[in-house]
Amino acid sequence: MSKNKAKQIEKLYENLERLSLSNQAGADGDESTEKLTSIQGQAVRRVVDSSRLPRLKRFRFQLLHQWLIQNFQPCKAADIGGGKGLLSYLLTQNGWEATVIDPLQQYLPDKYKDIQSDSRVKINPQASIPHIQSKFEPHHAKQFDLLIGMHAHGCNVKILDAAAEYGCGFIIFPCCVIDEPFYPPLGVHWLESLADYAIQLGHSITPFRLNFKGQNIGLYTPGQCKLINTR
Repeated sequence: MSKNKAKQIEKLYENLERLSLSNQAGADGDESTEKLTSIQGQAVRRVVDSSRLPRLKRFRFQLLHQWLIQNFQPCKAADIGGGKGLLSYLLTQNGWEATVIDPLQQYLPDKYKDIQSDSRVKINPQASIPHIQSKFEPHHAKQFDLLIGMHAHGCNVKILDAAAEYGCGFIIFPCCVIDEPFYPPLGVHWLESLADYAIQLGHSITPFRLNFKGQNIGLYTPGQCKLINTR
């Protein structure tokens, strides 16, 4: 192997390692996404923070919940990699049908912070939400209107593929490239690479940024979901 080839391979692995570990860097604020102001030629729209809270990662589900109910009419949503299911629970309180798809079955938290009232809210111990105990696969999408992936490990490309096949809307906040079927080309940000792939599939995407620490840029398309007229 030539020295130049060896250097290229070494550089490639360094880049992939940096991208793969970007979700860990996000715990203290992802500088690479903070600098992103546009994706595929579209400006990243900053969503006004109505929570009056500092940018704390643990409130990302509450912030996404508020954005969803302000922009989408209630529908059947898949909360992919949804963990304890707080996002799904919050959506059901607004008339949505939400299901967690996650290989690990977890219980709902016993309480959460209401970012609108700045108060703690207890969750009824008997409360539950539908759960599909499985890794997300594209065929799961056939029963849903909207696919949601908040830092859904290894699911972003599958979500885009499934949305294209079944006409679903989607919202993704990609955090890293671990377990994804392809890596971005050298010098191309993972978000840009996913956006380009989505466009190739025929999706019309819009980037937006929520007010939490870490990778806080989302990409969405409504698909056949009905948006709320905010004009």
